[in-house]
Amino acid sequence: MTQQRSCSSGPPGTPGRGVRRRGSRAVGALALSLGVVLLAACGSNVAPAAAPGAGDGITATNPVGGDLAAEGQPKSGGVLVMGTDREAVGFDPTVQNTNQAAIAIYDSLMKLGRDGTVEPYMAESMESPDEGRTWRLVLRDGVRFSDGTPLDANAVITNVQRHIDKASSPGHKFTEPIVSMRAVDAKTAEFSLNGPFGQFPVTFAGSFTGGSLGTIVSPAALAQYGEQIARNPVGAGPFKMVSWTRDSRMVLERNPDYWQKDKGLPYLDGLEFRPLPDTESRYASIENGDVDQIFGGYHTELIRALDNPNLRVYYGPGNGAEYIYFNVEKAPFDDRRMREALIRGIDLNALAATQFRSRMTRASGYFGSDSPYTTPEAEAAWPAYDPEKAKQLVQEYVAGGGSATVQYKTTNAPNRVAFAEFLQAQMAAVGITLQPQFFDLAQYSSSVVQSQDFQIAGWVGGPVDAAYPAATNLFRTGGNANYGGYSNPQMDSLLDQATASSDQAERTRLYQQVQLLANQDLPVAFYSRGYLSTITKPEVKGVVRYLTRDQFFATTWLDR
Repeated sequence: MTQQRSCSSGPPGTPGRGVRRRGSRAVGALALSLGVVLLAACGSNVAPAAAPGAGDGITATNPVGGDLAAEGQPKSGGVLVMGTDREAVGFDPTVQNTNQAAIAIYDSLMKLGRDGTVEPYMAESMESPDEGRTWRLVLRDGVRFSDGTPLDANAVITNVQRHIDKASSPGHKFTEPIVSMRAVDAKTAEFSLNGPFGQFPVTFAGSFTGGSLGTIVSPAALAQYGEQIARNPVGAGPFKMVSWTRDSRMVLERNPDYWQKDKGLPYLDGLEFRPLPDTESRYASIENGDVDQIFGGYHTELIRALDNPNLRVYYGPGNGAEYIYFNVEKAPFDDRRMREALIRGIDLNALAATQFRSRMTRASGYFGSDSPYTTPEAEAAWPAYDPEKAKQLVQEYVAGGGSATVQYKTTNAPNRVAFAEFLQAQMAAVGITLQPQFFDLAQYSSSVVQSQDFQIAGWVGGPVDAAYPAATNLFRTGGNANYGGYSNPQMDSLLDQATASSDQAERTRLYQQVQLLANQDLPVAFYSRGYLSTITKPEVKGVVRYLTRDQFFATTWLDR
């Protein structure tokens, strides 16, 4: 049976070394990326049977967009029609939700580069004179919101203050180090922090879903609409809102005062977003030409599109993605031997064949195999499939008085049920009795995962583009995606140093140590990368995107 896919110190066998237990913590809001992370759990369709001879693994394909220089002379005009995997909640950057249209209206002050570094985009620069304690954001001349008001330093400060004031904002945690803000002049916003924060510019470059501080709303519109800004967005991006009929379509038109208009951008006259939450209907809509592009959330869409010569695919496995949470504060997985046993007991060949149509991008740690943060030492530390070793570890644990009967909690979507059945059989072979329990998505999110009411729990997510803040969210003590309660002072120190450092080479060294330590401590059981993709008709050109599917629409054009 197959399924859809959305879109850590001591030597092995030493129980608990390097991991300290800590008291229960109150879990707050969902992880910043929850809108993406739980995406696959919402799926309800089952993929076709594996194709004979299909190879294992899916190669990155146009991960951050196309080769714009090789695509020919862009043409102006036309409306790009897209199918999304859900309806947006709204356009308020302080409210958690996945919204594919938000970046078209707002753009971003900064932008993540191909290697995860940060580049100026709507801003001209962002620099620190004192190794990350103070940051000055300099804006470009003449950038205006689509209502005609200027995007100036006060507008940036007004928007950041909204994240400061709203504890539930997905961007709130990025503002916690801010001691003061001031407009040095109309173009320059200065942020004084409580200590070095070398990755502060990343917080102005992330996705809308992740709570980016670089998503700026017109202060005039905020004053006019208040809480209704969610339905009345005004930004400085390449497009502006025309109409929105919820659960039907959203229409945007070209912003004639766009800050890159001197380059002829945007090329398109408009964008149309249609929510198509049913996976089969969404994929059919791109095959039959009803839409020009879809935002693929699942494994089945991705591999079908890769096999279709009439479609173009944009996909990168990135970091993070699919794994099993261990609750390291509860038996039996407070003992490292049992964590290792579970990982060694999963046959990834069988997993790929039965759950991924024999095409699975495997994971052996948080960072992907092509990441500069992955080292041979870290890969060697990850437990390989070894059922005999797994049996031995389980027997040792049981001989010491432990129980190998385990509850596995997940959602009741058919793909999750299929995975639970697979895992149950795999664990039985190594002496672990797995008892699956299924929940609807809302109950699972709040009553199980956020409440840490599990021994092990399934998690399916999409790729992430940069190490910060995602690795901190998952591995740091109290991290807002650290639902398993993992805590190691050494890990906290490595993550904090990487966050503070302004030296890319130093950050690389530190994140390599994060990967190694996580692969030794085993706070979660990784098995697969994510499968978020962008799928287009061949005539869609000029695609620039993040691995999370956030797309910079100014350069997109239609060759027809």
